[in-house]
Amino acid sequence: MRHLMNPLDFTVEELDSLFDLANDIEKNPSKYAHACEGKKLATCFYEPSTRTRLSFEAAMLNLGGQVIGFSDAGSSSASKGESVSDTIRVISCFADICAMRHPKEGAPMVAASRSGIPVINAGDGGHQHPTQTLTDLLTIRSLKGRLGRFTVGLCGDLKFGRTVHSLINALVRYPDIHFIFISPPELKVPDYITDMLKEMGISYEEVIRLEECMPKLDLLYITRVQRERFFNEEDYVRLKDFYILNKAKMALAKDDMLVLHPLPRVNEISVEVDDDPRAVYFKQVQYGVYVRMALILTLLEIRV
Repeated sequence: MRHLMNPLDFTVEELDSLFDLANDIEKNPSKYAHACEGKKLATCFYEPSTRTRLSFEAAMLNLGGQVIGFSDAGSSSASKGESVSDTIRVISCFADICAMRHPKEGAPMVAASRSGIPVINAGDGGHQHPTQTLTDLLTIRSLKGRLGRFTVGLCGDLKFGRTVHSLINALVRYPDIHFIFISPPELKVPDYITDMLKEMGISYEEVIRLEECMPKLDLLYITRVQRERFFNEEDYVRLKDFYILNKAKMALAKDDMLVLHPLPRVNEISVEVDDDPRAVYFKQVQYGVYVRMALILTLLEIRV
């Protein structure tokens, strides 16, 4: 039995197979419409989510399976003090696979160690968000045709953004990646990441202004400044509008640059950018369903 806690749990070759499966699902949805009949997915979400939870649920329903679960800790026995370990042992009696989001780092790992069914980490604190990373990689590979030889700009909250941390860790396994980190000093990428890049000999630069690096980018990954990760409101208000991508900034970019965003967006991307063909963040959402369908099939060892 396998779990997914971290994007690095899968080798590059296994990811290629997963993405090939996701692309086949995209092209031939009817072929997979009954693949999970009789199977149940439990979505155990201890903090709010729209895209990730509904994406998992849509993925299982598209495969012909069923969904049970809860959408916040207050509607589960966690509100009575039940541990994650006990919850997953109970859930294992009801479902065949579980997707868990939790505000505490490492909670899905604890669940996996006690679980009788595969557990997928659907986000734990500011730590990992592996299925978002799989979504990002599938989007890039599907639209660019490769997963290497890129200059990648990561912009916004690089300190707390778990999607950013996961994506960096995943991309370093591919050739000729150059990172440009775009953030205010208070939200710069953590030292452990830049230390890792130095150790691996992977090039990167850190800048404050988005405009100065736009012409160099093949991919621009923007994240929101997350109110829920701040200890005080003043810092959040001061930094939340530090970057706003608009048409003027897009005019500086390459014709084939892609703009990705894990969503939800607040106002860091102006709505006037939505109609630009290089803005692919809503396509990204659709790819998220395909990759989660592929992941469910892979972890349940179902071949179609």
